[in-house]
Amino acid sequence: MKILFVHQNFPGQYLHLARFLGARPEHEVVFLTQRRDATLPGVRLVVYQPARVVTPTIHHYLRDTEAGVLNAQAVARAAWDLKASGFIPDVMVGHNGWGEIWYLKEVFPNTPLWGYFEFYYRLHGADVDFEPGTPLIPDQGPRLRTKNVGNLLGLDQVDAGQCPTLWQKSGYPHRYHPLLHVVHDGIDTRTVAPSTAARVTLPLRDGTRTLTGADEVVTYVARNLEPYRGFPSLLRSLPAILARHPRAQVVIVGGDGVSYGPPLPDGQSYRQQLVAELDGSLDLSRVHFVGKVSYSTFLAILQISTVHVYLTYPFVLSWSLLEAMAAGCLVVASRTAPVTEVITDGENGLLVDFFSPSEIAERVGAALSDREAMEALRAQARQTIKDRYDLHTICLPQQLAFLERLRGG
Repeated sequence: MKILFVHQNFPGQYLHLARFLGARPEHEVVFLTQRRDATLPGVRLVVYQPARVVTPTIHHYLRDTEAGVLNAQAVARAAWDLKASGFIPDVMVGHNGWGEIWYLKEVFPNTPLWGYFEFYYRLHGADVDFEPGTPLIPDQGPRLRTKNVGNLLGLDQVDAGQCPTLWQKSGYPHRYHPLLHVVHDGIDTRTVAPSTAARVTLPLRDGTRTLTGADEVVTYVARNLEPYRGFPSLLRSLPAILARHPRAQVVIVGGDGVSYGPPLPDGQSYRQQLVAELDGSLDLSRVHFVGKVSYSTFLAILQISTVHVYLTYPFVLSWSLLEAMAAGCLVVASRTAPVTEVITDGENGLLVDFFSPSEIAERVGAALSDREAMEALRAQARQTIKDRYDLHTICLPQQLAFLERLRGG
């Protein structure tokens, strides 16, 4: 089978699927991307770049749309070159988020296209009106409606769509639901598993400290430390946690940028703002900001975790939550969608009010105080991932079966 993948940040959601297909000689796998610094065995990368940047003076509703058009145009031109070289895919697979798949059918009209759809923008019931006290301005509704131009273009092009969770699918207009199928990318539970041998060495001002699973370790992971992933609530909960648990150490993974939502107007990071706010009440000798780390270090941090905190707006579900559960973490998570699709309070984790640092501190503290009582929740967290999101037994077979169905019409 000949497969064409498209994702600007190779391999994105397609790491496992592309790697599996590329390892088998009966498949020819080509991957269109903007990245130049990564490879997968058996996968041929074709790098594209948009012809120019977005017009600085374009109407702000249309910035994402023009960026998507530029990406889609560059992808289509690369696809025409592939076609001229004799490569005609049997199936095309791509993420819709950056416009890349919009014009593929203009090049390969008879090849089925499977699109990845993560989030449909809406004014109510998701991220925009989630924060209490945030005023909704008249501009927001029209802006979000226009932002969905890319979603609608993609839905009009694909033969089938993929959503990673039921809640994420539910946000799309009902008329498109028959087109969308809930298939998760998958968690490799053979790699992401508990380990008593895990060690994490942290740099300190006067040396280093190595933490193991025998220590009291509170962990938190996000791509960037920002409100969408509950960083303010997490940090505001720490003074109480550290005061009640003098042996506790906190390891925080994430950068100082902003992935979602607006940055602070003064150029400060949210970490700087929150640390300044808590000045005098936060024992920074026991709070370790480790920035962005390698995957092996990330995994070791999960494996030594006593309590892992995951907080999110109603938004795209992070892989890190499912990986934390697969690693056997005791997860204290926000009672928000789509977290509640995965965690049931008291069965495979503990749920808290996203906006309540005191409740977060209370439940983290209870887990630190009685680790043995939490072992059943840890075991059930891992079992949940094995039963519903395991890469090898569930998700990858679903994806492969779907590709075969698409190829067969």
